[in-house]
Amino acid sequence: MVTIRRSIWHEPRPDDAPPVGRLDWLLVGVFAAAALIEGIARPGLAWRPVVTVLALALIPALLWRRDRPLTAALVGWGVAGLLSVLQLATHAGDLGLDSMTAVLILLYSLVRWGSGREIVLGTAFVTLVVALGMYAASAGRAEVFGGTVLVLLFVALAVVFRYRADLWRRQQREIRNQERVALARELHDTVAHHVSAIAVQAQAGRVVAGIQPEKAAEVLAAIEREASRTLAEMRSMVRVLREEEAAAYSPQLGVADLPALARANATPTVEVSLDGSLTRLARPVDAALYRLAQESLTNAVWHARSATRVGIDVRREGDAVRLRVSDDGRTEPGAAPGPGFGLLGMAERAQLLGGSLSAGPGPGGGWVVEAVLPVEALP
Repeated sequence: MVTIRRSIWHEPRPDDAPPVGRLDWLLVGVFAAAALIEGIARPGLAWRPVVTVLALALIPALLWRRDRPLTAALVGWGVAGLLSVLQLATHAGDLGLDSMTAVLILLYSLVRWGSGREIVLGTAFVTLVVALGMYAASAGRAEVFGGTVLVLLFVALAVVFRYRADLWRRQQREIRNQERVALARELHDTVAHHVSAIAVQAQAGRVVAGIQPEKAAEVLAAIEREASRTLAEMRSMVRVLREEEAAAYSPQLGVADLPALARANATPTVEVSLDGSLTRLARPVDAALYRLAQESLTNAVWHARSATRVGIDVRREGDAVRLRVSDDGRTEPGAAPGPGFGLLGMAERAQLLGGSLSAGPGPGGGWVVEAVLPVEALP
């Protein structure tokens, strides 16, 4: 087995570098003006024309520092290294201009926006140039210490901002993942419930069409209503996804809407019982109870064998609310279906609110789903 290890050498370049803007051009203009003024007015500057031209030559590298950080750093620090070589060859005094501290910005950009390979190559080159410059200037211990601290300070700032940007991107990815899971859960609950109702009505229609043709129109009308509701809810979800601004949509259904799930003239019949004070529930808990009951009912309609009755019971128990959905279908010994997307989504929904969910065969037969949620949802 081959193990792949991630190192800074293979670290990709971040994709959060902003494009060149007005501030970048302003920065270039300021440094260019400073280099030109200093090159003309600074007294005792050796090789004045050459030093001024070289200082102006590295200024455009500031515009490349995000898109091509390694190239910008090599150009800028290459000019600084060339001046150090010229100083050693001519035994002249200090040839550097104060405006050439712009190379520190290029070092920051290299560590901030460069890839792992670019950072390794670029910092190695910068280290050589810094060492050459200190040697050419015959820097003492104090100068060596101060210069090293200054260079490391810019590197540390770049590392901090790079880490913060990476942390922000990971948080955004986590938020998007949570949103995708929530949307998948909502879509599954909505579509599965309505499609199961359509399927049941279609099956009933096949039976009554030959015996009571007059009721076939009622069955078709029920199928049309369920299909319309399904399309409306799916369009509402798509609208929320496509529109950048908040879209106005109807409030989520809650415990007060559970009686609408009751069915007396169908097989299986659905009975809904609400007990206790269920009017002041936290909005997330209220909506979750409806979705859990709806999904449990869908599972019972689709999977319960020979079920004639499904009961939905919601009752207040102190600071918690208990939901129980049971059916009287046949349960074969040892037959325990594995958790599908429906049960997984239901368990996740309950756990996110600080509650619990259990599902399994009932003591008297059939299948029982029980959920216990706190009245006040966890933050």
